[in-house]
Amino acid sequence: MVPAPSQSARQGKGRPRSRLKILAAAKALFLQDGYDGVNLDRVAAQAEVARQTVYNQFGSKEAVFRAVMEHHWSSLPLGDLLTRLEQSLGTDGDPAGFLRQFSEILRTFIEDTDQVAFTRLVIAESRRSPWVSEEFYRVGKEPLTKALADCLQRLHETGQINCPSPELAAHQFLGLIQEFIIWPKVMAIGPDVMSIPPFDVVVEEGIAMFLNRYGVRDGARTARPV
Repeated sequence: MVPAPSQSARQGKGRPRSRLKILAAAKALFLQDGYDGVNLDRVAAQAEVARQTVYNQFGSKEAVFRAVMEHHWSSLPLGDLLTRLEQSLGTDGDPAGFLRQFSEILRTFIEDTDQVAFTRLVIAESRRSPWVSEEFYRVGKEPLTKALADCLQRLHETGQINCPSPELAAHQFLGLIQEFIIWPKVMAIGPDVMSIPPFDVVVEEGIAMFLNRYGVRDGARTARPV
């Protein structure tokens, strides 16, 4: 006879599911009412779990908000970037092709999540609570920039680009793309105020400008010592 699972084992299996419910409920409430307008009782009611469950898993509203931010950014597949880069280097070694893939990953993340609304929330709350923007950067923008910088470093080492300062270059490329694909939306700037080119045009022009600074001629491509 197979022994019945212990209570702790049953709770362990249910915990990931309840955690996701809590994070989804909390995120919806934070986006709707702001940080100050939410408490653990409301989160528990929205998630349809006991308040004690929320408290046991997170301990405080601040911890819930930090977990919501981390979960939000977790849908950005940064781990795929180096894999895709290695595949690109194994075929034609095309820096422009890699930057197109990166831009598409970023656009998909922005369009398939509530990144615009969440960015607005962070901006609004950071005036009263600076830790909000610091945490948003730590769990999101910083890993994103580092992932791109690591890829640019790899391209530099293999002679595909001449980029001795990959972190600076990563910030520069992100600025070229995000200036059009997210900030007008965050600021609710419509086409009657600002002319926004199509995404493909933004990316191709950004890549051209980027490679005009960091690109190398085909005949000059040589791997650099690591």
